[in-house]
Amino acid sequence: MTKVEAPLQDRFGRGVNYLRLSVTDRCDFRCVYCMSEDMTFLPRAQILTLEQLYDIASSFVQLGVKKIRLTGGEPLVRNNVMSLIERLGQLENLEQLHLTTNGAQLDKFAKPLKAAGLTGINISLDSLQAGRFKELTRFGELQKVLNGVDAARDAGFNRIKLNAVILKGRNDDEILGLVDYARDKHIDISFIEEMPLGNISEHDRALSFISSEQIRTQIQERYALTPTTENTGGPSRYYRMADSQSRIGFISPHSHNFCHLCNRVRLTVEGRLLLCLGNEHSVSLKEIVDRYPGDHDRLRDAIIKAMDLKPERHHFSLDDEPQIVRFMNTTGG
Repeated sequence: MTKVEAPLQDRFGRGVNYLRLSVTDRCDFRCVYCMSEDMTFLPRAQILTLEQLYDIASSFVQLGVKKIRLTGGEPLVRNNVMSLIERLGQLENLEQLHLTTNGAQLDKFAKPLKAAGLTGINISLDSLQAGRFKELTRFGELQKVLNGVDAARDAGFNRIKLNAVILKGRNDDEILGLVDYARDKHIDISFIEEMPLGNISEHDRALSFISSEQIRTQIQERYALTPTTENTGGPSRYYRMADSQSRIGFISPHSHNFCHLCNRVRLTVEGRLLLCLGNEHSVSLKEIVDRYPGDHDRLRDAIIKAMDLKPERHHFSLDDEPQIVRFMNTTGG
């Protein structure tokens, strides 16, 4: 068994055991809160190879990371991505290998992903109305995503969760419908407050913002929610309903930030190790793997030193221009 070195820890005493690994900035959707409609994606020369992504991920696991989430963009549009997932699924000491996806290609990939060792899937789903779904995603077909949810269930995944970003006046009338859909499918759902990353011109974030508390209040009009202490390694705060196995989660970067419990870092596909979602503190790991291929000791040392750059918290504001100009697709989910 591979020896695990001293676990990663930042200067505030928080252990880091969760890596969000972006495998591409590209996506077959253009969700209105994630990116602009006319996106310019990174040229191939600027992104990490699949081999480099694996080397960095394995170094994190040797430093005590127990959970890796593959993100994008849309991870499943990366050419030959299954070869990476198969290798990651064989890493000793990695307890959870999860994927965040728009679900449009799960009808094809769900069974191979399960066979490769993937342990959980998050599927973005913001509307159950086909016309509205296309409006919010610009290119998405709702039925393909619903088919993907069923494919993931049929493949035997125990951990399937929907992620829904709710925008006031756009899809806030579907909150209960999304909850009922999750209950019917016996899967979890998390509602996410929109994050102020990238200059979005399609809508006014301050006017479209709806808080987790407002969403929770609406759900409680139909279902009694009981808070739990369950933790899946991410930022969701979970609630349960007495008559269902489905959990309701809330991710609240604005109203109830989770910085004091932050256990994660992000690696962008261009090799930037982001120490915080809402800050630009980063270290280029691509420079190291490009210049010193195969030098795992140097790579691990750089990761350890980077922990000192992790800030105590982020500072999101609805009223000001976004301080972070990168879009969510380049941030890594």
